[in-house]
Amino acid sequence: MDLPRLLDAPLIAGALPTTVTVLGMLAGVVLLVGRTRRWWLRTVPLAAVAGVAAVGIVLLAVAVFRPFPDPLPPRVLLWIGVVVAAFVLAGHTIRRGWWQGVVAVVAALLVLATGAIKVNAVYGYRPTLGAALGRPFSNQIDLADVPAAPLLPAPRDRPVSASWTPPADMPHRGKISEVAVPGTVSGFAARAAWVYLPPAYLTSPRPRLPVLELIAGQPGGPEDWLLAGRLADAMDSFAAAHQGLAPVVVVPDATGSDLANTMCLNSQLGAAETYLARDVPAWVAATLQVVPEPMAVGGFSFGGTCALQLALRHPETFPTFLDVSGQAEPTLGDRASTVAAAFGGDENAFDEVAPLSELRRRAYPDLHGTLVVGRDDDTYRPQAEQVTTAARAAGATIALVELPAGHSWTLATQALEKALPWLAGRLAVLLPAPPPS
Repeated sequence: MDLPRLLDAPLIAGALPTTVTVLGMLAGVVLLVGRTRRWWLRTVPLAAVAGVAAVGIVLLAVAVFRPFPDPLPPRVLLWIGVVVAAFVLAGHTIRRGWWQGVVAVVAALLVLATGAIKVNAVYGYRPTLGAALGRPFSNQIDLADVPAAPLLPAPRDRPVSASWTPPADMPHRGKISEVAVPGTVSGFAARAAWVYLPPAYLTSPRPRLPVLELIAGQPGGPEDWLLAGRLADAMDSFAAAHQGLAPVVVVPDATGSDLANTMCLNSQLGAAETYLARDVPAWVAATLQVVPEPMAVGGFSFGGTCALQLALRHPETFPTFLDVSGQAEPTLGDRASTVAAAFGGDENAFDEVAPLSELRRRAYPDLHGTLVVGRDDDTYRPQAEQVTTAARAAGATIALVELPAGHSWTLATQALEKALPWLAGRLAVLLPAPPPS
């Protein structure tokens, strides 16, 4: 297999993860078999205890430091224990001789690789080997290299597609660009954002396209929508089916660092809400040749909760939202910790910005949203149902979609692909389309 094909090899399912898994299982057998009675009665139980202890330490660290609000799935905890136990077994084998030590270390590394493959599959975090290794994007450009172009007249009360004819030299794929979006009003210290420009945007003259603001999960960063969510592939496929037309997508930073959790609020944790609702749209209007407002907003997990919050608090800017596996309210793990860290213990201040409270206080007759959740997600599916009921009671037009998946980036990609016709219709790129079902 040549290098490009190897880097494109899928890590979630297929030949590569299957091969690594088989090798990892054989490595586990090598670490266990052919030993003495003392080995089975003392060393193996010690390795098992070490694995259980490692899981306990991880759970304690998550409970104390709260690096993310989501519970760790049992499969992730299982693989943490297995990997630690494998290295304990390898450590005891090293003392038997140099060649036994080499075999043991290689076996432990294969178990580690298998664990990494299995944990990655739980979250769908890096779909290919190239994504896991940080391979540079082949479709990346500097935004400054995209020149301004004459704009086609916007059709009145009709979608962009009604008056669009793609030129012969239109590229087949869109482009992505890493950009700095300053927190001019908010003062929020954001990391670099990403922009996806569909093929139609790269033409001259170009149509004035609308914008979708997408927010990633936590922990992580904006690039996760490109690597884990396969944003460019999804958008390119949609554009290819619609004469190069698709929304421009802006993926800003909502947290400031991988493990930070601003909850997309203005609080003691930062002014993330102002950054996403004011600074980002202002940068879009000043920098891109697009329809600056209204925009659509979407996100996965933390980003889905964020999309819901922004739509409820700024419906004039975001009258359309896509919430994929979001929560019923922003959280640092539990209500008490959240209120204490973000609002100094002021329950009323938190209640002012909690989505369910806002839905009880205010009507949203012009708000349209789609909530997508995994059918196997027992944590987030009930919360999506709760939000759907409350939003409909507040007059919003809401679709709730269940897909055969769990809480993973694989679900996020599928949700975006299924929601794009509806989003494009809501943003007047295409004729109106129903939400996904």
